[in-house]
Amino acid sequence: MPKKKQSETMLSITLVKSPIGYPERTKATVKALGLRHINQTVVHADTPAMRGMLAKVIHMVIIEEQVAK
Repeated sequence: MPKKKQSETMLSITLVKSPIGYPERTKATVKALGLRHINQTVVHADTPAMRGMLAKVIHMVIIEEQVAK
């Protein structure tokens, strides 16, 4: 049985560059992250799926790790 983590890491994601002029797939990824406006920040759990999405739009966002209690 896998061991549970004591504290879950959260990611604070801020959109710093507009998706205008990028392919629809990139725009859809930004929208799926819950980002609509420049300088908007959202918080998501640090999962492999989330890391994969962020890898596709790394040039448009700032990522900060937070430790949830």
